[in-house]
Amino acid sequence: MPLNTITLSLVNRVRQNRSRRPDPTQLLSMLCRRRALLLLVAAFAVATAAHAQTYYYVDCSGANSADFSTIGAALAVAGPNSYILVTGTCNENVSISNFSNLNLGAVYGSTATIHGNVSILASNSVFLYGLNVTNPAGNAFDINSSHNVTLWTCTANGNSGVGLSVGTLSDVVVQGPGSFDSNGAGGISVAFQSALNVLAMSGPVDISGNHGTGVGVGDGGLFQTLGNTTIENNINTATSVRPNGFGIQAVSASKVQVANCFGTSQISDNQSGGIDDREHSQISIWDCGTNGDNVVKDNGPVGVAVGMGSQLALYNNVVISGHTRAGIDLYAEGQLYTYGPNVISQNGSSDNPRSAGVLVDGNSEVYLRGGTISRNEGPGILALVNSSVDSVGATFPDNSGGIITCDSSAYFVSDLLQATGTPHKGIECRTPHHLGNGDRPAAAPIAPDFTAQKDQAARYKKFASPK
Repeated sequence: MPLNTITLSLVNRVRQNRSRRPDPTQLLSMLCRRRALLLLVAAFAVATAAHAQTYYYVDCSGANSADFSTIGAALAVAGPNSYILVTGTCNENVSISNFSNLNLGAVYGSTATIHGNVSILASNSVFLYGLNVTNPAGNAFDINSSHNVTLWTCTANGNSGVGLSVGTLSDVVVQGPGSFDSNGAGGISVAFQSALNVLAMSGPVDISGNHGTGVGVGDGGLFQTLGNTTIENNINTATSVRPNGFGIQAVSASKVQVANCFGTSQISDNQSGGIDDREHSQISIWDCGTNGDNVVKDNGPVGVAVGMGSQLALYNNVVISGHTRAGIDLYAEGQLYTYGPNVISQNGSSDNPRSAGVLVDGNSEVYLRGGTISRNEGPGILALVNSSVDSVGATFPDNSGGIITCDSSAYFVSDLLQATGTPHKGIECRTPHHLGNGDRPAAAPIAPDFTAQKDQAARYKKFASPK
């Protein structure tokens, strides 16, 4: 009701009942209350409109003339808080640029297919669901300069390029189930200060059978998987600038976190090795609970290669086994820190003179606190060229070459040294003093809060379910 109408009504009521004669103060108070009520109703209407969902339906088969026939046509008219729901097979490149709060995907519980590329640029809060993307001419998903982008129940298999490329200060979450398999240039690429988190809490994520690296991380990027993830059978190609064919490759001051919060993280049967960690990068593999294991096994020559000032940290219940040269290969100032009951076992081969459970070369360092290095071909640890090993609480059973072997430039400090300074049997290494074995507290990563991702998935399920 307009304010002038309310005022006239009040005046008439006063005239009709002069015996009550409200004073001016009472009248002003009544008017203020009415004005406040109107403002509250208007504000509620605005807020309701702001949170309303707008739906656009796409049928790429063209069977339903009432729906858009392409995703691009729907994007041309969609605004914030839109849901674009897709059915059929779409033969198009999808460009999402400068969008905010966009939901695009299949109806909940189903999938949609895109033959082409999905590109997200300069956008915020984009949620993709149930999209199976194959691009014969390049990458499946390209995400750049965008924040809070989620791929839930999406696949990127059989593309000529990379399954998922994340770059230029972007942050992306992959929620399982999902797969990035059999792509021509690698499974996933993360670069240019971007971050990708794999949260496979609703189903497994597979990154396998790619030509190139399973997951490539560079230029200060971050890749994190919290379990229920498999990275297998990725193949070396001759076309890359760097050697590839690793399960994970971290270069150029990048970071990788591997854990088992949602189940086992397994990196296996990759042609060149399990993990390549170089150029001042950092990798942590850590135990998040009892939901599974962290396994690096049967990856050609090496489980984890660490060099050029890079670091590897293992926290509890990591298993590295079944490699032909070494479980862990440190070179060129590489560093290894292990804490807890990790196992490095059954690595090496009898015809390789550099075979060992852990190979430490070129001014590299090992800091062991607990764990088992066992049944390796060669020594448990082979230390070369000005390298050093500091070990407390670790055991070294049944290595064919004993506990540790050093060249004349390497050193070993351990609780295995006897009081007289005489080395324990199986130690062929100089021990310059008894001042090592300093205690360093463990600082394992902590699992992040997943509440926002769970809420986001629940909203899509609610608003994009079949009607």
